[in-house]
Amino acid sequence: MATNKDSEKKQVLVKENRTRKQAPVWVYLKTNRRVRDSPKSRRNWRRDSLF
Repeated sequence: MATNKDSEKKQVLVKENRTRKQAPVWVYLKTNRRVRDSPKSRRNWRRDSLF
């Protein structure tokens, strides 16, 4: 990927990076450790395309 990206592509990458975070600790405890992350964070960099 090019070093210099246009701003639209950067915004998409930043948004996808934010969705990969873990769930908050209170969700983790309330669900008895069943929910650790959101379903959107299960994206794989090689298998799933953003664009």
